[in-house]
Amino acid sequence: MNIDTAQWERMLPTEFREAVDALPVVFLPLGTVEWHGEHNALGLDSLKAHELCVRAAKLAGGGVVHPAVYGGMGGLDKPATVVMEPELAWENTLLRPWLEQLCYEFHRQGFKAIIILTGHYGHNQQIVVREVGARMTERLQIPVLGTPEYWLAHDAGYLGDHAGIGETSLLWFLHPELVAIDRIRQDPEYGATDMIERGSSPELGKQYADLIISRLASLAQSMLLWNDTTRVAFVRAERALISAQVKCWRIADPWAAWRKLITQGLTQYGRLLIERRFSEIEQMAEQMQELS
Repeated sequence: MNIDTAQWERMLPTEFREAVDALPVVFLPLGTVEWHGEHNALGLDSLKAHELCVRAAKLAGGGVVHPAVYGGMGGLDKPATVVMEPELAWENTLLRPWLEQLCYEFHRQGFKAIIILTGHYGHNQQIVVREVGARMTERLQIPVLGTPEYWLAHDAGYLGDHAGIGETSLLWFLHPELVAIDRIRQDPEYGATDMIERGSSPELGKQYADLIISRLASLAQSMLLWNDTTRVAFVRAERALISAQVKCWRIADPWAAWRKLITQGLTQYGRLLIERRFSEIEQMAEQMQELS
């Protein structure tokens, strides 16, 4: 399949039908427009999520990639940044219903699995996207995964930074024309040290991208085979992660659960998801809640 024809908006109707017949899976990339230092394009989040999905569809041999949705929860207090909903808002009135309506539409179009991939990491954005996946899996009775892309490469050392080594390297590999690494020296925050400039590279970005793309492609193929029992186990695992994130937010601070992922080495989500080891994801969620 040609890489361009994975993109819904660029397809002719016959190409759409062929892609769905080949693999009835839809990818929904999410992001926002937000300051990512002087060295990165402002649309980094959506750009990388979209390109990862396009390449995954090509590798999987079918499927359709919806246009990236720009506009999420949270965002830095920086120039050229659009904040649709506050980072610390407990209630969500825009993103959740928008995503759910898209899922209903995808189901109506005949897709049998949905992958929502967010490249924007506002902590509540991550919670909402995962909640939508679990809820829509139950509502539609088809697998719906909602996850940040870095969770699929946690075990490769990609921990989901903001305009740091990981994100810069990913964009540098996926869209090299959109990274001007030398401009970071003009940035008093991101260029305060040479750590990002020295640590980032297209080669590192390729390492992360290859793993994410291969896992997305594998999921796109395997999710179609999940039975009722598998879906129930998946939802239970995803809800356990949500509960851990929300509990830690309530009793500690918004990023407490995510710090646990790093400090306790809980970086196996991508592999466990691929291998359908959902009970172990639940165990990981239990460890995330141990704040002592």
